[in-house]
Amino acid sequence: MKTKYEEYVKVMRKAADISGAISLLSWDKEVNMPKNGAAFRSQQVATLAGMRHEMLLDARHGINLKMLYSDRNLLDSKERKNIEISHKHHERRSKLSTDFVMRQSKAVSNAYHSWIEAKKNKDYSLYKDALTEVVNIRKEECELVGYEDHPYEALLDQYEPGAKVAQLDTLFNDVKAQLVDFCKQIAAQKQVNADVLAQAYDKDKQWDFGLEILKRMGYDFNSGRQDLSPHPFTTHFAPTDVRVTTRIDENHFGSMTWSCIHEGGHALYELGLPQEEYGLPSGSSVSLGIHESQSRLWENNVGRSLPFWKHNFSLLKEFFPKELKGISVEDFYKAINQVYPSPIRVESDELYYHFHIMIRYEIEKGLIEGSLSTDGLNEVWNQKYKDYLGIDIQNDAEGILQDIHWAYGSIGYFPTYSLGSFYAAQFFNQAKKDIPNLIQEIEKGENQSLLTWLREQVHQHGSTYSADELCNRITGESLNFKYFMDYAKEKYKGIYQF
Repeated sequence: MKTKYEEYVKVMRKAADISGAISLLSWDKEVNMPKNGAAFRSQQVATLAGMRHEMLLDARHGINLKMLYSDRNLLDSKERKNIEISHKHHERRSKLSTDFVMRQSKAVSNAYHSWIEAKKNKDYSLYKDALTEVVNIRKEECELVGYEDHPYEALLDQYEPGAKVAQLDTLFNDVKAQLVDFCKQIAAQKQVNADVLAQAYDKDKQWDFGLEILKRMGYDFNSGRQDLSPHPFTTHFAPTDVRVTTRIDENHFGSMTWSCIHEGGHALYELGLPQEEYGLPSGSSVSLGIHESQSRLWENNVGRSLPFWKHNFSLLKEFFPKELKGISVEDFYKAINQVYPSPIRVESDELYYHFHIMIRYEIEKGLIEGSLSTDGLNEVWNQKYKDYLGIDIQNDAEGILQDIHWAYGSIGYFPTYSLGSFYAAQFFNQAKKDIPNLIQEIEKGENQSLLTWLREQVHQHGSTYSADELCNRITGESLNFKYFMDYAKEKYKGIYQF
């Protein structure tokens, strides 16, 4: 049994090595690669992806994995969990033929190019047929891999293993029942002034400030680096090499700062995974929802809090004395937490953001179960924005064409954004109980206790526990929307004085 497990580990680590090489090439594509390198870079990534796929579907590895799975009760708990997760992934891959994979790749490629053209022309009709092809092939995938209660779960499971439609329906019903009305209450109050954010902030100074904030969070620049990219992201090549990117808008300070903090939260998670479990599920993140909880906790529960800025505002004023002249830390705190409905998801505040996700979830689920079709889907989108956010969508580019996810075939991904915020609120509430002086420490710029707590409670476990099991271990209960609403009410009733 030991020899069989060691052989399994060897294959998994080779596959992780290839994944690291793919990630490095992809990172370079976004950060450094010259324009003319795109064609060969795509070929190189495809070649490596094919090698990894063949390695993980190799007959010898498959037989060994099945034998280990059959005798998994002879393994210790961590080894058993690794085998169970790897066996599940292998079974899913085995159900998708080469023909299906090629057809799916072609559908996604067509959709990507159609989406670019449609967005440029602000015309959904130029994208509809290609989107229909993607939806149909994803529906086919649901039937091929199977599901328990709802076909959408077959796609959701790729991003949030074990999550159920019933769970998401409950959470988003809570959003409709509680958060919608709360945002209406905020809208009835006098709006806070956020003009301080919409002035010229020097690009180089913003960059230097962002680096300092990452250091203060605990990000180790000996194990990573920051670069610029059009769309901020975090990537990892190994548990000792995790890199982040950010973007800078010289006319809006918030664009860079919270990208840094958000991506820094993702990076701290990856850097906290156990190095000795490299390549194995026990050395990998649990789910996208849990991953997002780490970025959202740092970005919102910490990075948009008054205690955080009571410590860091003096540093910010050193970088921007002219721009922040006469601005108090309280004024700044209110500005960075302004709440108002925006048609664009990535520009949304932390409350209205979940309406954006809810709309996408409802549409995705409808497309997969067949209650919605791609015909007139832009009109469905626009009506939901009118119903939930009270705003009129001006054109398809700011409406249904604003996200690229569906063109990539990433149906089932969006709910993890909201799950992350809800987990973050529940985890941070527990952290305050476990670290009695946590808020005072944050106000002093002492973040090590929180990072240590996250390392012990979340990071070190990898995927040894499911998201639900992890949440129960940390907080004593499953994910509960109550904690997010408690956090939102305490914070925004103070800001908007009602």
